[in-house]
Amino acid sequence: MLDAICDVLKFAYKRKWISTRDGNVSYRRFGNDYFYVTPSGVKKHHLNSEMIIKLTLPDLQRINDEDTGGHQKNISGLNPTGELHLHYLLQKKIPGNRIVLHLHPTYIIAAMYAGLDLQKLSNEFPEINRYTKVGPNVPVVPPISKDLAEASVKALGWNEETGEVEFNIVGLDRHGIIAVDKDAWSALQHCERLEHICQIVLASGNFKNLMKSE
Repeated sequence: MLDAICDVLKFAYKRKWISTRDGNVSYRRFGNDYFYVTPSGVKKHHLNSEMIIKLTLPDLQRINDEDTGGHQKNISGLNPTGELHLHYLLQKKIPGNRIVLHLHPTYIIAAMYAGLDLQKLSNEFPEINRYTKVGPNVPVVPPISKDLAEASVKALGWNEETGEVEFNIVGLDRHGIIAVDKDAWSALQHCERLEHICQIVLASGNFKNLMKSE
């Protein structure tokens, strides 16, 4: 799975869904008391599995309580992603294996910037809503913050008791997406479907009925 994470980020970089040092991913296998997360500031098109950081849940609880974000180095000398709070919340309780994928896809961000409601948009197209459940847009929130983490898990419909999520993907206004699934390629497919539909809708120019309600 760690190799798959690296491949997915390289794929995203080639698609220009992230720039050189953007994007982050975490992975937890069901039953393990640890998960893996990508490092901060590393060139994602040169990422390899040995650079991915393993953190135990007690370590993550301490980091979360101390509000130290991504500033805790592991033995490799690399920092975890600055979005560590987000990954911690979505990985601390899981119903099965889980990937959390954060990217910055061009047309999804453009659609939100234009004022489109991604959930309304997805309901118009069976190509996406048959396979991918899109949650409500997350409003503009500072990146690498607890506020962003909490707003994102709320939009995903995260159940604190079971760890399940209601939606596969949500858009972060002016920022990107969070996609959740059991493996890296499945999470990427949610992003790819939504990106494709956003491109179609923006190209059509016919999206007044898809605007967010004020």
